[in-house]
Amino acid sequence: MGPERDEDIAAWVRGLGLDGLVDLHLHFLPDRMMTKVWAYFDEVEARLGASWPVWYRQPEIDRIALLESFGVLRYAPLAYPHKPGMAEWLNAWLAGFAERVPASVRTATLYPEPAASSYVDSELRAGARCFKAHVQVGAYDPRDPLLDEAWGAIADAGVPVVVHAGHGPERGPFTGLDVFEEVLARHPRLVAVLAHAGMPEYEAALDLVARYPRVHIDTTMVGAPFTEKLMPLPGDWTDRLVEIADRVVLGTDFPNIPYSYATQLRAIAGWAADDRLGEPFLRAVLHDTPAKLLNL
Repeated sequence: MGPERDEDIAAWVRGLGLDGLVDLHLHFLPDRMMTKVWAYFDEVEARLGASWPVWYRQPEIDRIALLESFGVLRYAPLAYPHKPGMAEWLNAWLAGFAERVPASVRTATLYPEPAASSYVDSELRAGARCFKAHVQVGAYDPRDPLLDEAWGAIADAGVPVVVHAGHGPERGPFTGLDVFEEVLARHPRLVAVLAHAGMPEYEAALDLVARYPRVHIDTTMVGAPFTEKLMPLPGDWTDRLVEIADRVVLGTDFPNIPYSYATQLRAIAGWAADDRLGEPFLRAVLHDTPAKLLNL
Protein backbone atom coordinates (compact mmCIF):
# COMPACT_ATOMS: atom_id res chain seq x y z
CA MET A 1 0.00 0.00 0.00
CA GLY A 2 2.90 2.33 -0.49
CA PRO A 3 5.89 3.49 1.55
CA GLU A 4 5.32 4.26 5.22
CA ARG A 5 8.19 6.74 5.51
CA ASP A 6 10.27 8.82 3.15
CA GLU A 7 13.19 6.53 3.94
CA ASP A 8 11.22 3.64 2.41
CA ILE A 9 10.44 5.31 -0.91
CA ALA A 10 13.48 4.33 -2.96
CA ALA A 11 13.22 0.63 -2.08
CA TRP A 12 9.46 0.64 -2.72
CA VAL A 13 9.99 2.18 -6.15
CA ARG A 14 12.65 -0.39 -7.04
CA GLY A 15 10.20 -3.10 -5.97
CA LEU A 16 7.87 -1.87 -8.70
CA GLY A 17 10.59 -2.48 -11.27
CA LEU A 18 11.29 1.24 -11.77
CA ASP A 19 14.65 3.00 -11.77
CA GLY A 20 13.02 5.97 -10.07
CA LEU A 21 10.20 8.51 -10.07
CA VAL A 22 9.38 11.32 -12.48
CA ASP A 23 7.58 14.18 -10.69
CA LEU A 24 5.82 16.58 -13.05
CA HIS A 25 4.64 19.02 -10.37
CA LEU A 26 6.92 20.30 -7.66
CA HIS A 27 8.38 23.71 -6.91
CA PHE A 28 11.74 25.41 -6.80
CA LEU A 29 11.77 29.19 -6.69
CA PRO A 30 14.23 31.99 -5.98
CA ASP A 31 14.81 32.05 -2.22
CA ARG A 32 12.99 35.33 -1.55
CA MET A 33 9.97 34.16 -3.54
CA MET A 34 9.89 30.77 -1.81
CA THR A 35 9.95 32.50 1.57
CA LYS A 36 6.87 34.51 0.54
CA VAL A 37 5.11 31.35 -0.61
CA TRP A 38 5.80 29.72 2.76
CA ALA A 39 4.45 32.81 4.51
CA TYR A 40 1.22 32.43 2.53
CA PHE A 41 0.78 28.88 3.80
CA ASP A 42 1.57 29.98 7.34
CA GLU A 43 -1.38 32.37 7.19
CA VAL A 44 -3.92 30.26 5.31
CA GLU A 45 -5.49 28.50 8.31
CA ALA A 46 -7.98 31.28 9.03
CA ARG A 47 -9.39 30.96 5.50
CA LEU A 48 -9.18 27.19 5.00
CA GLY A 49 -9.98 26.04 8.50
CA ALA A 50 -6.87 23.87 8.55
CA SER A 51 -3.24 24.62 9.35
CA TRP A 52 -0.69 24.07 6.57
CA PRO A 53 2.74 23.35 8.08
CA VAL A 54 5.23 23.27 5.20
CA TRP A 55 6.89 19.86 5.61
CA TYR A 56 10.16 20.55 3.79
CA ARG A 57 11.05 24.07 4.87
CA GLN A 58 14.75 23.60 4.21
CA PRO A 59 17.53 25.23 2.18
CA GLU A 60 17.47 24.53 -1.54
CA ILE A 61 20.51 22.26 -1.47
CA ASP A 62 18.88 20.07 1.17
CA ARG A 63 15.64 19.82 -0.79
CA ILE A 64 17.53 18.73 -3.90
CA ALA A 65 19.32 16.06 -1.85
CA LEU A 66 16.03 14.83 -0.38
CA LEU A 67 14.51 14.27 -3.81
CA GLU A 68 17.59 12.32 -4.83
CA SER A 69 17.28 10.17 -1.68
CA PHE A 70 13.63 9.44 -2.55
CA GLY A 71 14.72 8.14 -5.94
CA VAL A 72 13.23 10.99 -7.96
CA LEU A 73 15.11 10.66 -11.25
CA ARG A 74 13.77 13.73 -13.02
CA TYR A 75 11.37 16.50 -12.11
CA ALA A 76 9.74 19.63 -13.45
CA PRO A 77 10.33 22.58 -11.09
CA LEU A 78 7.37 24.89 -11.54
CA ALA A 79 7.28 28.64 -10.96
CA TYR A 80 4.56 31.17 -11.61
CA PRO A 81 4.21 34.98 -11.84
CA HIS A 82 1.57 37.14 -10.22
CA LYS A 83 2.15 40.36 -12.15
CA PRO A 84 3.32 41.58 -15.57
CA GLY A 85 7.03 41.53 -16.30
CA MET A 86 7.72 38.72 -13.87
CA ALA A 87 7.51 35.67 -16.16
CA GLU A 88 10.66 36.40 -18.18
CA TRP A 89 12.69 36.88 -15.00
CA LEU A 90 11.39 33.59 -13.61
CA ASN A 91 12.08 31.82 -16.90
CA ALA A 92 15.70 32.96 -16.77
CA TRP A 93 16.00 31.69 -13.20
CA LEU A 94 14.44 28.35 -14.15
CA ALA A 95 16.83 27.96 -17.06
CA GLY A 96 19.75 28.48 -14.68
CA PHE A 97 18.29 26.00 -12.20
CA ALA A 98 18.00 23.34 -14.90
CA GLU A 99 21.62 23.94 -15.92
CA ARG A 100 22.97 23.41 -12.41
CA VAL A 101 20.64 20.60 -11.25
CA PRO A 102 20.90 17.50 -13.48
CA ALA A 103 17.61 15.98 -12.29
CA SER A 104 15.67 19.08 -13.28
CA VAL A 105 14.14 19.61 -16.70
CA ARG A 106 13.89 23.09 -18.14
CA THR A 107 10.52 24.66 -17.40
CA ALA A 108 8.92 28.03 -18.03
CA THR A 109 5.85 30.05 -17.19
CA LEU A 110 3.66 32.73 -18.75
CA TYR A 111 1.37 35.64 -17.96
CA PRO A 112 -1.11 37.63 -20.11
CA GLU A 113 1.06 40.48 -21.37
CA PRO A 114 2.17 41.76 -24.79
CA ALA A 115 5.50 39.91 -24.62
CA ALA A 116 3.95 36.52 -23.80
CA SER A 117 3.95 35.06 -27.30
CA SER A 118 7.56 36.17 -27.86
CA TYR A 119 9.06 34.74 -24.68
CA VAL A 120 7.02 31.53 -24.93
CA ASP A 121 8.41 31.05 -28.43
CA SER A 122 11.93 31.72 -27.14
CA GLU A 123 11.51 29.18 -24.31
CA LEU A 124 10.22 26.53 -26.71
CA ARG A 125 13.18 27.11 -29.02
CA ALA A 126 15.54 26.89 -26.03
CA GLY A 127 14.17 23.47 -25.08
CA ALA A 128 11.58 24.07 -22.38
CA ARG A 129 9.92 20.73 -21.62
CA CYS A 130 7.05 21.97 -19.45
CA PHE A 131 5.16 25.20 -18.73
CA LYS A 132 3.23 26.29 -15.66
CA ALA A 133 0.08 28.41 -15.74
CA HIS A 134 -1.28 29.39 -12.32
CA VAL A 135 -4.66 31.00 -12.92
CA GLN A 136 -5.39 31.25 -9.19
CA VAL A 137 -2.19 32.93 -7.99
CA GLY A 138 -1.86 35.02 -11.14
CA ALA A 139 -5.51 36.08 -10.87
CA TYR A 140 -5.72 36.32 -14.66
CA ASP A 141 -8.18 35.18 -17.27
CA PRO A 142 -6.65 32.29 -19.25
CA ARG A 143 -8.89 33.29 -22.16
CA ASP A 144 -7.14 36.67 -22.42
CA PRO A 145 -6.32 37.36 -26.10
CA LEU A 146 -2.75 38.21 -25.03
CA LEU A 147 -2.27 34.48 -24.31
CA ASP A 148 -3.88 33.11 -27.45
CA GLU A 149 -0.70 32.85 -29.53
CA ALA A 150 1.18 31.40 -26.57
CA TRP A 151 -1.40 28.66 -26.01
CA GLY A 152 -1.29 27.90 -29.72
CA ALA A 153 2.51 27.65 -29.80
CA ILE A 154 2.59 25.36 -26.76
CA ALA A 155 -0.10 23.18 -28.32
CA ASP A 156 1.75 22.98 -31.64
CA ALA A 157 4.97 22.02 -29.87
CA GLY A 158 3.26 19.24 -27.90
CA VAL A 159 4.89 20.49 -24.70
CA PRO A 160 2.81 19.95 -21.54
CA VAL A 161 1.50 22.88 -19.54
CA VAL A 162 0.53 22.29 -15.92
CA VAL A 163 -2.54 24.44 -15.35
CA HIS A 164 -3.84 25.33 -11.89
CA ALA A 165 -7.35 26.37 -12.84
CA GLY A 166 -9.47 24.73 -10.14
CA HIS A 167 -10.96 26.51 -7.14
CA GLY A 168 -8.72 24.77 -4.57
CA PRO A 169 -7.33 25.68 -2.16
CA GLU A 170 -8.93 29.11 -2.63
CA ARG A 171 -11.07 30.57 -5.38
CA GLY A 172 -9.68 33.21 -7.67
CA PRO A 173 -11.46 35.63 -10.01
CA PHE A 174 -10.96 33.33 -13.01
CA THR A 175 -10.66 29.87 -11.45
CA GLY A 176 -13.08 27.15 -12.51
CA LEU A 177 -12.62 24.44 -15.09
CA ASP A 178 -15.51 25.86 -17.10
CA VAL A 179 -13.35 28.91 -17.72
CA PHE A 180 -10.30 26.91 -18.78
CA GLU A 181 -12.44 24.68 -20.98
CA GLU A 182 -12.92 27.67 -23.26
CA VAL A 183 -9.14 27.67 -23.80
CA LEU A 184 -9.27 23.97 -24.64
CA ALA A 185 -12.14 24.52 -27.04
CA ARG A 186 -9.97 27.00 -28.92
CA HIS A 187 -6.80 24.89 -28.62
CA PRO A 188 -7.98 21.26 -28.43
CA ARG A 189 -4.48 19.89 -29.09
CA LEU A 190 -3.07 21.52 -25.96
CA VAL A 191 -1.27 19.01 -23.73
CA ALA A 192 -2.81 20.40 -20.57
CA VAL A 193 -2.12 18.74 -17.23
CA LEU A 194 -4.84 19.76 -14.81
CA ALA A 195 -3.01 20.43 -11.56
CA HIS A 196 -4.43 18.76 -8.44
CA ALA A 197 -6.86 16.91 -10.73
CA GLY A 198 -8.80 20.17 -10.84
CA MET A 199 -9.72 19.98 -7.15
CA PRO A 200 -12.34 20.33 -5.91
CA GLU A 201 -13.89 19.96 -9.37
CA TYR A 202 -12.62 16.41 -9.78
CA GLU A 203 -15.53 15.21 -11.88
CA ALA A 204 -15.29 18.19 -14.22
CA ALA A 205 -11.57 17.47 -14.64
CA LEU A 206 -12.24 13.84 -15.48
CA ASP A 207 -14.86 14.94 -18.00
CA LEU A 208 -12.30 17.18 -19.71
CA VAL A 209 -9.84 14.28 -19.89
CA ALA A 210 -12.56 12.20 -21.51
CA ARG A 211 -13.38 14.91 -24.07
CA TYR A 212 -9.90 16.11 -24.97
CA PRO A 213 -7.41 13.33 -25.85
CA ARG A 214 -4.33 15.33 -24.85
CA VAL A 215 -5.57 16.48 -21.44
CA HIS A 216 -4.13 14.80 -18.32
CA ILE A 217 -4.50 15.16 -14.56
CA ASP A 218 -1.75 15.17 -11.97
CA THR A 219 -1.91 13.60 -8.52
CA THR A 220 -0.71 16.64 -6.60
CA MET A 221 -2.24 16.53 -3.09
CA VAL A 222 -5.04 14.32 -4.41
CA GLY A 223 -6.32 11.71 -1.98
CA ALA A 224 -3.94 12.65 0.85
CA PRO A 225 -5.67 12.59 4.27
CA PHE A 226 -5.10 16.35 4.64
CA THR A 227 -6.93 17.03 1.38
CA GLU A 228 -9.66 14.48 1.94
CA LYS A 229 -10.83 16.47 4.95
CA LEU A 230 -11.22 19.61 2.84
CA MET A 231 -11.90 18.46 -0.72
CA PRO A 232 -12.73 14.72 -0.74
CA LEU A 233 -12.63 12.60 -3.85
CA PRO A 234 -15.87 11.39 -5.42
CA GLY A 235 -16.96 7.89 -4.47
CA ASP A 236 -16.40 6.55 -7.99
CA TRP A 237 -12.84 7.88 -8.25
CA THR A 238 -11.12 4.57 -9.05
CA ASP A 239 -13.89 3.63 -11.47
CA ARG A 240 -13.17 6.81 -13.39
CA LEU A 241 -9.41 6.27 -13.24
CA VAL A 242 -9.79 2.93 -14.99
CA GLU A 243 -11.11 4.83 -18.00
CA ILE A 244 -8.15 7.27 -18.14
CA ALA A 245 -5.32 5.28 -16.54
CA ASP A 246 -2.78 6.38 -19.16
CA ARG A 247 -3.41 10.08 -18.55
CA VAL A 248 -2.60 10.37 -14.86
CA VAL A 249 0.84 11.70 -13.88
CA LEU A 250 2.75 12.02 -10.63
CA GLY A 251 2.74 15.42 -9.00
CA THR A 252 3.41 16.19 -5.34
CA ASP A 253 3.81 19.96 -4.68
CA PHE A 254 7.08 19.26 -2.85
CA PRO A 255 8.31 21.07 -0.76
CA ASN A 256 5.15 22.99 0.12
CA ILE A 257 3.01 20.07 1.27
CA PRO A 258 1.77 19.73 4.88
CA TYR A 259 2.75 16.06 5.08
CA SER A 260 5.50 13.74 3.87
CA TYR A 261 6.29 12.85 0.25
CA ALA A 262 5.55 9.22 1.13
CA THR A 263 1.99 10.20 2.05
CA GLN A 264 1.23 11.15 -1.56
CA LEU A 265 2.66 7.88 -2.83
CA ARG A 266 0.52 5.90 -0.39
CA ALA A 267 -2.59 7.62 -1.72
CA ILE A 268 -1.72 6.64 -5.29
CA ALA A 269 -0.88 3.10 -4.20
CA GLY A 270 -4.29 2.93 -2.55
CA TRP A 271 -5.99 3.58 -5.89
CA ALA A 272 -3.82 0.91 -7.50
CA ALA A 273 -5.17 -1.63 -5.00
CA ASP A 274 -8.12 -1.86 -7.39
CA ASP A 275 -7.40 -4.97 -9.47
CA ARG A 276 -8.35 -3.07 -12.64
CA LEU A 277 -5.38 -0.75 -12.07
CA GLY A 278 -2.65 -2.56 -10.13
CA GLU A 279 1.10 -2.21 -10.58
CA PRO A 280 0.90 -1.36 -14.31
CA PHE A 281 -1.02 1.78 -13.30
CA LEU A 282 1.54 2.62 -10.62
CA ARG A 283 4.45 2.29 -13.05
CA ALA A 284 2.65 4.48 -15.58
CA VAL A 285 1.74 7.22 -13.10
CA LEU A 286 5.04 7.27 -11.23
CA HIS A 287 7.34 7.12 -14.24
CA ASP A 288 6.20 6.18 -17.72
CA THR A 289 3.49 8.75 -18.43
CA PRO A 290 5.27 11.81 -16.99
CA ALA A 291 8.52 10.70 -18.69
CA LYS A 292 6.67 10.54 -22.00
CA LEU A 293 5.14 13.98 -21.52
CA LEU A 294 8.54 15.47 -20.68
CA ASN A 295 10.11 13.72 -23.68
CA LEU A 296 12.75 12.03 -21.52
